Amino acid sequence: MKEMRELVVQDNDSTEGGLLIGVDLVKDTAVLRAAYNDELGLTAAFNRNMLTHINRLLGSDFNLADWGHDAFFNEALSRIEMHLYARRDLTVHWPQGDGHPAGQRFFASGESIHTENSYKYQTDFFAEMLAQAGFSISQFWTDPARQFAVFYACA
Repeated sequence: MKEMRELVVQDNDSTEGGLLIGVDLVKDTAVLRAAYNDELGLTAAFNRNMLTHINRLLGSDFNLADWGHDAFFNEALSRIEMHLYARRDLTVHWPQGDGHPAGQRFFASGESIHTENSYKYQTDFFAEMLAQAGFSISQFWTDPARQFAVFYACA
């Protein structure tokens, strides 16, 4: 967050800049779980797409059909964690290239790759984070259901 403040000040060559930022607020765990494990499988496809990119960049042989998707809310860290898990025992291979040796990695059935975190905030906690980074809160807005917030913070 402090780096954001430095960018705001640097880009404006003064301390009169501001930051407009949207944040996802904490909501019922069932709502979060349903959103990140949607029935259409859009989030799962998005998550597995990472393996497609890794295959293209490294020449590895991840088979997307071998990987399941799961997302859950970690209450202690206030975040959604997205994972891809091996549906069976498998080994992924990659060729030698651009500074890395050829190799392989075994994944046991059920073993996961932690692919993404999506943090959820309480408005007072996020305001405190901004304050600790040197911002002052000018204003914030939420939707009627208080699921999302937009903050305007002054540098």
